[in-house]
Amino acid sequence: MIEKTIAGLKVGDNQPVRVMGVINLSHESFYSDSVVKADSVLDAALNMIEEGADLIDVGARSTWPPAQKISKEDERSRLIPAIKQLQDISVPVSIDTMFSDIADEALVAGADIINDVSGFTNDPGMVETAREHSCPVILMASNNVPGDPVGMDAVMSSLGRIISQADEIGIDKDNIIIDPAIGKWTPLKLPIYDYETIDSLGRLRIFGKPILAAISRKSFIGETLGKPAGERLYGSLAATAIAVRNGAHIIRTHDVAPTVDAVRVAEHARTRIPAASSGDIEVELLDIRVQEDGARVMSSIGVTPEGSQVMKKKTVLYNILLKNVTTTEALIIKQEMLSRGGDAALPREAVSHEAKNVDLMITGTSLQIERLIRKISHQVRELPKIAFLLDELIKKNHDAVFKYT
Repeated sequence: MIEKTIAGLKVGDNQPVRVMGVINLSHESFYSDSVVKADSVLDAALNMIEEGADLIDVGARSTWPPAQKISKEDERSRLIPAIKQLQDISVPVSIDTMFSDIADEALVAGADIINDVSGFTNDPGMVETAREHSCPVILMASNNVPGDPVGMDAVMSSLGRIISQADEIGIDKDNIIIDPAIGKWTPLKLPIYDYETIDSLGRLRIFGKPILAAISRKSFIGETLGKPAGERLYGSLAATAIAVRNGAHIIRTHDVAPTVDAVRVAEHARTRIPAASSGDIEVELLDIRVQEDGARVMSSIGVTPEGSQVMKKKTVLYNILLKNVTTTEALIIKQEMLSRGGDAALPREAVSHEAKNVDLMITGTSLQIERLIRKISHQVRELPKIAFLLDELIKKNHDAVFKYT
């Protein structure tokens, strides 16, 4: 189970989904209506807390790729006075910056959390700042520039590397929150990849970290609806509800009050993770749908890389409905699956040969299905065609362009 205490705030599977209100000090922002004036920071934060915000995130540099760039000194002059205004509020404050010296100054001034959208890749000194302050860190999937992984597989690889490196350099594993980089961070990030990420948030559970989803009014919503940032609230709420349903623990938003409503309804529509414990012994049901995620789990418990690669194809189970095949073909497929440890469910008429054509359900791991495809692709009748269709089905299941276009 994922259960952490972040700057005094409990976050996890058995806690309410937390809402992070955004204090935007960047005049270069893609959403100009969200910009807070320097003398209104405290009022804006107190209003968000009254509306239900559990955390406040303060940022002064727009990470929107087309935004005008500002100097580090400009960022500092906007941020530090704002943080000082918030040092006595009742909720944790995070500082949205990629620079270690600014983060250090903000933490001294009263901030509690570092929100680094570069995932420790922009400024090597950020690691030392986080370690010195022993503070929570929000790390976004990034390789060379913020948010550049394209597709959920790339997001998983990026976050896996970032978490592993953070562990190696002494960052407390209980201080890490992960962000899958939703949004058009690079030109290659088409809306389909953001929809894939939102739909696949549950995959991030294998890292055992709280999951933050920053969805509010982002470009994939605008491209879908054909609307500017100021008119994307309803789209943001829809995407937020899906993200919560799929496992987000923290939602970052410009619009606290309506987002809180959406979150509260959505969290009641998601199932609890089956888990049990007695003393020091714990069990948890894993929902693994991608082979590499199975390998990551095995690696995390100390299985060798070789063993993880051998076992990963056994971690994903398929239930496939195959329609209108001859009884002979159905019986052959059942025997082939049984010989590989899988199975196939057939109607009684297939066993008695009372029907010429039947439907059947094939059940097996990805390894068993792969071996079935390989075997029947060289057999008689329509079996090669069936092998081709099964192969196409598996490929479509892992194709983001097919699934989200």
